[in-house]
Amino acid sequence: MTEMWFGQACGQPSQEHRQRAMARQRQLTKPEGALGRLETLAIELAALQASDRPQAAQVPVIVFAGDHGVAARGVSAYPPEVTVQMLHNFAAGGAAIAVLARELGLPLHVWDVGSRAAAPVAGVVTDKVRAGTEDFSTAAAMSEADLDAVFEAGRRAVEGACGNGADLLVLGEMGIGNTTAASALGAVLGPASLDELVGIGTGLDAVRMVQKKNIISRALTLHGAAVDAAPVPGREALRRVGGLEIAAMSAAMIAAAQRGVPVLVDGFIVSAAALAAVRINPGVQAWLLFSHQSAERGHIRLLELLQAQPLLQLDLRLGEGSGAALALPLVRMACALHNQMATFEEAAVADRDGRR
Repeated sequence: MTEMWFGQACGQPSQEHRQRAMARQRQLTKPEGALGRLETLAIELAALQASDRPQAAQVPVIVFAGDHGVAARGVSAYPPEVTVQMLHNFAAGGAAIAVLARELGLPLHVWDVGSRAAAPVAGVVTDKVRAGTEDFSTAAAMSEADLDAVFEAGRRAVEGACGNGADLLVLGEMGIGNTTAASALGAVLGPASLDELVGIGTGLDAVRMVQKKNIISRALTLHGAAVDAAPVPGREALRRVGGLEIAAMSAAMIAAAQRGVPVLVDGFIVSAAALAAVRINPGVQAWLLFSHQSAERGHIRLLELLQAQPLLQLDLRLGEGSGAALALPLVRMACALHNQMATFEEAAVADRDGRR
């Protein structure tokens, strides 16, 4: 690529608005800190949105889908064809994230950036350079040209979803085998051990868990040195052991941060994409808010690597952006409390120093 857009600077949160939001929280009719993390969440959003009245009204959801060559190794409890079947389910409104988006009034955009669908799926944007990745236990998951193309797809998705403005962005994914790719990414970029990262995914038994771990170990032996030696290790990790939908999410996070749109990060897979995005462009870090800690074993380790404190812990391990969608009402309530509560002066209530 002649223009490495993904390395361009992201904006900085407004420190002026952060300070004003902190001052407002001290003036609201409650003991300081009484609303806990809802207070800090509102303050952070005020800084990110450069607004005295942060909000989470316009929140598009983008779900990226892609197939994985490594899925042929039996690393998932579900067969690879489920990826394409779920694309139809998203479009029909039957998937969990479709239900949540409908209930929350969120626009849902589904982007096929690499499934093995033989024809476009009605209601799904098809924007892919290839149908699935290679088996990364034997070869690089994709070529440099493939990675460039899927990065452009991720950026286009953000432009389409956020072009008319967005307060916040939710990203989700679908791809049988993608917990394997996410574990490999965490291991090579963390660095982190496979014992910390590899979980049951869609429901593997103990025997197949060992198989999954061995396959990832083989991939790390094959690709690890090249990732470490690469000029941009985050990009090379995505190219060698990532997935098309994961790479698209990394690109989308970078594009969103460059547009000044915060991202409400979902679970294990999206957090792996976030880790790659931050390693590619460290300025992305400030624009990430973390929705929940999933039940997938490796998620807590990825959150540690990202220095993240999630809002919820509901033992979820579905993906699709579902955990981020479930956390959104908390974000909205944090904004409502910040914006609508009366100050001590407005309510004629004495503050802790007896002033009214």
